[in-house]
Amino acid sequence: MLLSLSIRDFVIVDRLELSFSEGFTVLTGETGAGKSLLIDALSLLLGGRFEAGMVRSSKDRADLQAEFDVSGLPDVQQWLSDNQLEGDTPSQLILRRTLDKQGKSRAFINGTVCTLQQLKEVGEWLVDIHGQHAHQSLLRLDVQRQLVDAYGGHTDLVKKVHSLYQSWKQLEKNLHDAEANQSRQEEILAQLDWQISELKPVAIPPDAWLQLQQDHARLSHASTLESTANDGLELLQDANHAAIPLLSHYLDRIKDLVSVDPALAEPAELIESAVIQLQEASYSLRHYAGRQELDPAALQKLDQQLGDIYTLARKFRVSPDALYATLQTAQENRLKIAAQVDIEALAAEVTQAKTMYLQAARQLTDKRLKTAEGLSNVVTASLGELAMANTRFEVHLLPLDTPGSAGLEQIEYRISHHGAQAQSLAKIASGGELSRVSLAIQVAMSSIASVPTLIFDEVDVGIGGRVADIVGRLLRNLGQKHQVLSITHLPQVAAKGHTHWQVSKAFEEDAIVSRIHALCDNSRIEEIARMLGGATITETTRQHARELLLVEDTPACS
Repeated sequence: MLLSLSIRDFVIVDRLELSFSEGFTVLTGETGAGKSLLIDALSLLLGGRFEAGMVRSSKDRADLQAEFDVSGLPDVQQWLSDNQLEGDTPSQLILRRTLDKQGKSRAFINGTVCTLQQLKEVGEWLVDIHGQHAHQSLLRLDVQRQLVDAYGGHTDLVKKVHSLYQSWKQLEKNLHDAEANQSRQEEILAQLDWQISELKPVAIPPDAWLQLQQDHARLSHASTLESTANDGLELLQDANHAAIPLLSHYLDRIKDLVSVDPALAEPAELIESAVIQLQEASYSLRHYAGRQELDPAALQKLDQQLGDIYTLARKFRVSPDALYATLQTAQENRLKIAAQVDIEALAAEVTQAKTMYLQAARQLTDKRLKTAEGLSNVVTASLGELAMANTRFEVHLLPLDTPGSAGLEQIEYRISHHGAQAQSLAKIASGGELSRVSLAIQVAMSSIASVPTLIFDEVDVGIGGRVADIVGRLLRNLGQKHQVLSITHLPQVAAKGHTHWQVSKAFEEDAIVSRIHALCDNSRIEEIARMLGGATITETTRQHARELLLVEDTPACS
């Protein structure tokens, strides 16, 4: 639950430190005193949108911070652990956000910088805020559908249906595009088929192209290579004055003289090494010369292959070594386009996707039917408590002519008075009735909420008298299971709070500032009397305030 809220330099709040308790807390005060600023601050801490004008006019930056006890929220603790955002203790969660006049903000979870999306994610487990204009948005069919799905716990299935719908429609678009472009794609396929037929017999991989060039060069110079090898053999071994015999003879002479002068040993070794190297070269040249042979047919074949390659390279305006890559690209493009123009395959995919969507959508319809009945009964019962005993609330599922991303039906709220035929809520509900229907739905939604803290921002607008007293009791009862905060202008609601805060504004240092005070005993009686009687408070008004208050729950002054 929410333990504390700290606000610095936010709109008309200069400095505010609030500690929250369990049960039902009410906030009252004159219009413009800053009651809704608390809700705005919490909304920002939960990832809400920030505007530069929210920073107090005389300051450069606003600072907001809230502390929560998450000891009973294992999902939150696991999320914090998964995102490495744990606090000093597992039960602690501190959200902080700083705002500047340039419209920039920074967010922190337990002192670690985080994204606004992370604030939103964790905030969904912590607080539900019911706004003062909820009864107006209740007339929108999309809002009505969303409330039913939230009440029934269909959120994951709704996301699945939406995803399957998007996939189905994308495949349908692909099919339509393929059908519309089929003639053009067939022309492209024919062009690619021609390219592949031209390239495939001629284009060779890069390593084969390199080997082809080497083989052609060798065959082209076979005669020169053979004569050069034979000339080397003649020089080294076969001529009358060949190098190897002459050096060998000289080596024998110098070896005989080493015993006379050992200094000749080193040159003798070098000459002997040279003779050995020359003999190896002679063997290698003889082997090479023996392998060489003139092969005009092979040379002609290579000439033809090279000629074909160069001719095709000029035709495609690429270098010879790029022909193989051109072939690969043409083959890949053909596969892609062939898959696109496979109308039968695409049509089969569309059918399969539609079947999967309809299966999930029908499952969602079945769940909505059950939820509609349950929500209708719960809200009808609440309306009975809100002085609408002869009113029946009904949730209707209206089949769509065309399936949509949210399912096979639209959802419409209807009400029936005194057994008459139910009609659309938007058509027959008065302002006061709409407020009570909205409140009944919000109480129903809150009763199943897993979040620990529920905030109601003037949701009781448009009601009064005995109904206001009943609303106060509903919120008080809700405070038995949740931490409930409510901003209200109704004394009947304010009197039911376990805790009562008064919000006021004052002029300090030529600026308007907002102040909050906890009320107890006489101060609470005075505030309830103000709400009952306005500026002039009489003893009669005070007595009426005492009668409204639950005396045993009025906190004593500390």
